[in-house]
Amino acid sequence: MKSPAAPQHLLWTLVCLSTLLGWDATGLDLAMAHWFGNASGFGLREHWLLGAVLHDGARRLVWLPALWLVAGVWWPTGVLNRLDRRQRLQLVVSTLAGLLAVSLLKQTSRSSCPWDLEAFGGVARYVSHWRWGVADSGSGRCFPAGHASAGFAFVGGYFALCRDAPRQARIWLASALISGLVLGLAQQARGAHYMSHTAWTAWFCWASAWALDIAMRRVGRRHGAPSRPPKPPTTTTGAAGRENPAPLAAPARAS
Repeated sequence: MKSPAAPQHLLWTLVCLSTLLGWDATGLDLAMAHWFGNASGFGLREHWLLGAVLHDGARRLVWLPALWLVAGVWWPTGVLNRLDRRQRLQLVVSTLAGLLAVSLLKQTSRSSCPWDLEAFGGVARYVSHWRWGVADSGSGRCFPAGHASAGFAFVGGYFALCRDAPRQARIWLASALISGLVLGLAQQARGAHYMSHTAWTAWFCWASAWALDIAMRRVGRRHGAPSRPPKPPTTTTGAAGRENPAPLAAPARAS
């Protein structure tokens, strides 16, 4: 049985994909980079808030929720108590899948960062990140945005939670998207990435988490994953204030 949210997830995935492809076609990445940089470079590159806090500090801080998720597979706390072990494991794997997908793409990309471009005091020329194998005379390995994945990689929690705790799932998704966007914008202001790099990182993390969710549910149905324990029978309160157990169904008569 398909999840009722599956068509909605497909719609949003395709809408975001179309929007990203349209953004890439406009060439607005360079125009936005000029908001923060000029021929002398990027003045905010060494800013303490963007560098020491939102880059170095955030890179260390992200280990805390990651370790909490791993420990929560066996010892759940907080919202993780709403999930069974299979769902908690899915949350961990989806986070790792997002990080791995972004990392692998970066290793194969020959597109350099804005601060490497001639227009900003570097040596590279601008080459679209979709021109695979075409060097731009820079260091490359800039697409997509790796640092933003420290926030976006957690979007998989939405899929793990959406069936049993939809409100918490929406809060989780918003938190992951906002944190990834903040980290991505900080790197853009420093000249480390373009807007499209951040946006594509969000899409790759979402798509990998959604694909894993589909796979996990299919495997669960195929192997007959056990359902949650049934809730205890409800009770009613009698006139004397005592709780009376819910009546049992009458036995069927033999025909």
